Amino acid sequence: MIGAEPARLPADQLAKAVRNDSITIPTPGELFAALEKPGRPNWVGQMRGPISTSYKNRAQIALNLGSLIADGFIAVEAKDSQQVKNIGTDIIKMAKALGVSENVLSRGNSINEFAENDEWDALQEELEATQNEVKASMQSHRDQDLIILVSVGGWVRGTQVVSAAVMQNYDERAAKVLRQPALVSFIQSKMNDISPDVRDVPLIKEVSGQLPGIEKLVTFPVGKAPTADEVRKVNEAVGKIMSQIQAKESK
Repeated sequence: MIGAEPARLPADQLAKAVRNDSITIPTPGELFAALEKPGRPNWVGQMRGPISTSYKNRAQIALNLGSLIADGFIAVEAKDSQQVKNIGTDIIKMAKALGVSENVLSRGNSINEFAENDEWDALQEELEATQNEVKASMQSHRDQDLIILVSVGGWVRGTQVVSAAVMQNYDERAAKVLRQPALVSFIQSKMNDISPDVRDVPLIKEVSGQLPGIEKLVTFPVGKAPTADEVRKVNEAVGKIMSQIQAKESK
């Protein structure tokens, strides 16, 4: 489990995200912290409108819950307290749909309270803690598949935002954050670990099927930053997955 305090990973080391001797999928907070190094992005410009909270398929709910937690981090970075509260409410709705614990629901109250008082550092920690509570609750229900999907949803949305921010204000140091071949390979292996019945869900097949292409797009020589055009291709590829994750008609 990733702790409540977001790790500050140097951009070049993000792909390694090593915990003991195994890679972990970085949280949106970690992705955004790495992006902060070269200069402050336009976080307000990265916010999106509200998404549906009434998906029927548990796998799709988990992916969208992960992406929604990423939206929470964006709203905190943008210092938009109303948006933080709205997203906090939606996180709780989706968490309830997945049957997660009361602990997660109390986190929602804390998020509202901190947002009311513009306590941004506390909100960062609370979002990390909320994500951990969601995963811990799933762990206690032996819902390993959903834990993986929450992490993947957060990574897809986080990478969409990071690549969009780099495109807006291209900077070689910031662009290096997107060099993640080992990480994408690891995500593919985790998706393959999902139980066959969930793996057969059309949306999960779609997401898994696009990961090899994304791995190629985020593979650059060590020390070389991707060009602005390469960053755009990464953004388009993860944006396509994000659209599929969000689509109401996904099975």
